[in-house]
Amino acid sequence: MSKKSKRIKLLSLAVLAGLFILSPTVQADKGDQGVDWSIYQGANGKFGYAHDKFAISQIGGTTDGWNTYTQWTYPTQVQYTIAQGKRAHTYIWWQNVTTQGQADHVLDYFLPKIQTPKDSIVALDVESGMQDTQVIAYSIQRIKDAGYTPMIYGYKNYLLTHTDLSYLAKLCQLWLAEYPDYSVTSHPNYNYFPSFDNIGIFQFTSTYVAGGLDGDVDLTGITGNGYKGGQAEKPKTQTPAIKAGIVANDTPKKDISVGYTVKVNFSAKRYATGESIPTFVKGQPHKVLQVSGKKVLLDGIYSWLNQSDVEILATNSASGNVEIKSNTSWTDDLGDKWTKESGTFTLYTPINLRYGARTNSMLITTLPTGSVVKYDAWSRHGGYIWLRQPRANGYGYLVCRDSQGNAFGMFK
Repeated sequence: MSKKSKRIKLLSLAVLAGLFILSPTVQADKGDQGVDWSIYQGANGKFGYAHDKFAISQIGGTTDGWNTYTQWTYPTQVQYTIAQGKRAHTYIWWQNVTTQGQADHVLDYFLPKIQTPKDSIVALDVESGMQDTQVIAYSIQRIKDAGYTPMIYGYKNYLLTHTDLSYLAKLCQLWLAEYPDYSVTSHPNYNYFPSFDNIGIFQFTSTYVAGGLDGDVDLTGITGNGYKGGQAEKPKTQTPAIKAGIVANDTPKKDISVGYTVKVNFSAKRYATGESIPTFVKGQPHKVLQVSGKKVLLDGIYSWLNQSDVEILATNSASGNVEIKSNTSWTDDLGDKWTKESGTFTLYTPINLRYGARTNSMLITTLPTGSVVKYDAWSRHGGYIWLRQPRANGYGYLVCRDSQGNAFGMFK
């Protein structure tokens, strides 16, 4: 462990002593940092820093307890996390699930589709809509019975208002979020720690890096659940996504071939031709176009890198793509395909809200910087990604990403 990691660990224990119940011994270090992802981090996911040790990916969820939506990015996010020797976990969006029948319906759909290993985290994302404490408690037990480690994610004030949080904290560790602003924050600020019993993970920022990314810190070692300790931690059980990730992780760099997917290491400094590597290139996935000795030519940047400066994410011999069909995608009258997804979008810049998902559609209003938009679906059109905002008299539409995938705001 680096000196920095030790300082984080000591600070965590000193500041948080007595505020949570320690879990049984696991292999992860208290103070390990990681990220959590949804569809907006793409098929490959996105780590913030070389020191990140885990990722918690959204498999999908529900907004009404009956209709479910899926994240097509989930299987490959798990695969690529494992390929990098990091720990992958799962969470489910949990909104307006207020009866046992609804809970069974949602969990019967998602639990068989979990791609992370047995004993890994399966968290319920409880941050919106109506909730029922006993239904959540029932769901916690179902997750345990399925062989996984349950957690409850959310914001402390919301959970205190909508649930008996003290009771739930006796049933499983909590994953609570709290942060003061949207400044880039690479390490936890414990001045904003949401003190409560049995907190296992603290989400300390939604801007871990510029452009937005959730940053988390493991307070108890819970992210080691489902994994064997060691220099490169291995899952205790395997799924198709895990198997594909292990193949990539175990493949020597000397065996890199055309068609492999690799990422540029955060530690890489120069291209094979001597020029400095820009920061935005690092951590990003690229296909290998050519191999020459110990050098590889990557698509997208069309530059040569030394094999030692890249990491294999996927080989040609295995794939973790596991089809998860969504029952909430549709094509509208204009031919645009929409996918149901509930969340909020906080604007970094003024954006036009329109009556249609077209730049020439009639303007409703111009939303100012800092506006928080609740959306229920997204679509691609005209080189942009659009969000749909439910309104009292219909819908409003706004652009959230450009053709390069750059966000005009922060998602939650």
